Amino acid sequence: MPLSEALSENDYIITSISTDDEEFTSFLFTLGCYSGEKISLISRKKNSCTIGVKDAKYNIDTALAQIIEVEAA
Repeated sequence: MPLSEALSENDYIITSISTDDEEFTSFLFTLGCYSGEKISLISRKKNSCTIGVKDAKYNIDTALAQIIEVEAA
């Protein structure tokens, strides 16, 4: 499921990044978002999500959260 549809305050494992846009993939990699990595959805607002990756918190827009495929940890 896309991260944008996940439940807040839960941990997930990234299964894939569903985009052909290398810029998005590269940006997410710099944040530590890649297949097999643990990710937490801290909160979700109308146009953004707050995520936790490797002891850091980031605010990303829902379009970016939609390309991150996750499964329950």
